[in-house]
Amino acid sequence: MSSEDFEKLHEAFGSVYEDLRRQCEQLSAYSGEQKKRFIREIDEKADEANEVLDGMEKEIKNAPPAYRNQMNIQIRSYRKNVSKLQRDVRSNDIGYGMHSDVKYTVYNAENEQSNYSSSQRALLLQGTESLNRATQSIDRSHRIAAETDQIGSDIIEELGGQREQLERSKDRLINTGENLSRSRKMLRAMSRRVMTNKLLLGIIIILEVAILAAVVYFKFFRKH
Repeated sequence: MSSEDFEKLHEAFGSVYEDLRRQCEQLSAYSGEQKKRFIREIDEKADEANEVLDGMEKEIKNAPPAYRNQMNIQIRSYRKNVSKLQRDVRSNDIGYGMHSDVKYTVYNAENEQSNYSSSQRALLLQGTESLNRATQSIDRSHRIAAETDQIGSDIIEELGGQREQLERSKDRLINTGENLSRSRKMLRAMSRRVMTNKLLLGIIIILEVAILAAVVYFKFFRKH
C-alpha cells in the first residue's frame, strides 16, 4: 500500500468533513430557497466526503492483513459521522441540540483519528524498518554480485594468460620440431659425407698399396 496516498486521502477527508460540519452549523442562518440551495451544497459535500472514503477503502485493500480490519472500522465510523450530519440536516434539527451533537461527533472523530494516526505511524515505522532491511539485503546482494563478477574477471584474465602461455609453448614445440628435422637432415648428410670420405680414403689406400707393390716388384724382382 502507498502510505503516502492514504495519508493524502485522509487529510482530504478531514478537510472535507470540517467544511461539511461548518456548513451544517451555518444552515440555521438560512431560510426558504436559500436554505434548500444550501442543503443541496451540503449533500454535494457529503458525497465528496464519501468519494474520498471510497478511495481510502481502495488503498486499504493493499494494507497488511493485521491492520486492514482496524482501518475498515475507522472508515465505517467516518461514514456514520457523515450520514449523521446528513440526517440531522434532513430532520432540520439545527438548533442547540444539533450543535452540541456535532461537537460531540467532531470530538469523537478527532479522538478516533488520533488513535488511527498512532496506529498508522506504527504501521509506517514497521514498513520503514522492513524497507531498510530489504535495502540492506539488496546492498549485500549487490556486493556479493560485484565480488563474484570480479572473481570471474580475474579467472578469465588468468585463463587468458595461460592460453597465451600454451600458445607460446606450442610455437616453441613447433620450432623445436622443425629444428630437430633440420638437425636430422644435417646428420644424415654428414653421415653420407663421412661414408663417402671413408670409401674414398679406402680406395686411395688401396691404390697407394698397389702402386707401392708395383714399385717393389719392378725394382727388386724384375731384374732377376
